[in-house]
Parts: sequence; C-alpha cells; structure tokens
Amino acid sequence: MWRTALCEAANLSGWDSKNSRDDSELVQSIVEDISKSILNKMPLSVSKYPVGINSRVEDVLKSLNIESNDDIRILGIYGLGGVGKTTIAKAIYNRTSYHFKAKIFLENVREKSITKGIIHLQETLLSEMLKSRNLKVHNISRGTNMIIESLCSKRVLIILDDVDNSDQIEKLLGKCDWFASGSRIIMTTRDKRLLDTLGNGVSTYRVKELNRNEAIELFSKHAFRSDKPSENYLKLVNQVICYAQGLPLALVVMGVDLYGRTELEWESALNKYEKNSQ
Repeated sequence: MWRTALCEAANLSGWDSKNSRDDSELVQSIVEDISKSILNKMPLSVSKYPVGINSRVEDVLKSLNIESNDDIRILGIYGLGGVGKTTIAKAIYNRTSYHFKAKIFLENVREKSITKGIIHLQETLLSEMLKSRNLKVHNISRGTNMIIESLCSKRVLIILDDVDNSDQIEKLLGKCDWFASGSRIIMTTRDKRLLDTLGNGVSTYRVKELNRNEAIELFSKHAFRSDKPSENYLKLVNQVICYAQGLPLALVVMGVDLYGRTELEWESALNKYEKNSQ
C-alpha cells in the first residue's frame, strides 16, 4: 500500500523551484495558484432572492443535455435588458461546470470589449480555461487562433455574457465550428438577430418576464422583507408591478429603494419613476 501511495505522490504535479528567482517568489506563485484553484471551485453569486429562476434554468438545462458527450450544443439566451439573462446563465454555470475541466463564465463582454479591449477578454478566456497565469496575446488574430488551437481537443463549457455584436463572438470563438464533442457554448444577448446570424446550429431560449405572482413575490422580498406585501400598500404595489412590467432588475431596484418608507414617500417615489421614464 505504501508503495502505491509513493507512486501516486511521485506522479502529482507541483511547483519547480528552478522556475523562481528565490523562495519568496516560489511561495507567492504557490499561494496564487492555490487561491485561483479555490476561486474556480466557488459558485458564482446568482441572486439574493432567485424568484422565478429555477423554472427557467430547468427549461434551459433540458435543451443542453449536459451529460451527453455525443454532440456539441450552442445556445443563445436572449431577452430584454434586466429580464434576468445573466442571472440564469450564472445559475446554469453553477449547476453544470463540474462536468467540465475547462470552463469559463466570461461576464460583461459588451462592456469589457469597450473598456478593456478584446485582447484582454482573449487573455482572460485562455488563462481561466488553461489555468495559466502568464498567457499573453499580442494581437487579436493570433489570440483567436490561440483559443482555437488550445481548446479544440477539450470538452469545454464557455458562457459569453452580454454579447452585442458578431465581431465579439468571432474574435473570441472564431467561426464556432471547432469545438470538441460534448462541449457546450452559451451566449446571452438582448439581440435575437445576432443569434440568427450564427446559423442553424444555434438554438435559442427567450427569457420571459416574470408573471404577476412572481413579480409581487420578488418585489415584496426587497420592499417588505416578506413573500407578500403589507395590506395597506396593496394599491401602491400594483402600481409598481405595472410599471416594472415583469423585469426583475426594475423590481429589485424599486424594492430596495422603497423599503422602510411611508406611503407618502412611496407615492412621491412612484411619481418620480414615471416622470423619469417619459
């Protein structure tokens, strides 16, 4: 038994001190690698009150068939801004990522492509998927090729959050025709037409707004710290529900804003909401 244990220990990968200038650099490298390993296993923060999320996640999971290794599935999740696309995608990542050794949830692609650039997104994708700290991309075309060359033989889970043009997809994933069998690619976007440009191999899922009961429950969680609204606020709550039109983000923002306020303060706030929307 001890011989077996020694053989297994000898085959474990570790840190080579020859690659570090001194002991402090080696220790820092070990700490960073362990920290990254722990962070990669932590679930993404989804929502404080995930009202309506589970049923929608289950709908998506049915179409993904995660456990199958026989095919490649590309899914586009679309809907209005604030309807919960990112929340659902994060929940899907938490539910499925353990099936994949190479996986990433690349958040805020639209915003980061502007503020930090596509090369930064390419480096983030490569670093997280390959678990390497020192990957550098020197130009966009080479970055795309590096992604394809490095990942084409791996079963991957890639979630691109909030894409808004095909150029972002092409520079991060090429023509989407190179994935290994069993891979799952998910994109969230407000624009269904963007998904249509990717061809027939992409399935789509429209995130529907919350129904009335879900909207009341979510709003009440934030505005009253309860599943139901207070009786004397019912008329005002109905105004909020009509105004929010089933969008979770609007319900959360207003619920937080109105928590602990008097009826008069609610009326004043609702008037401001309506004026700002005109």
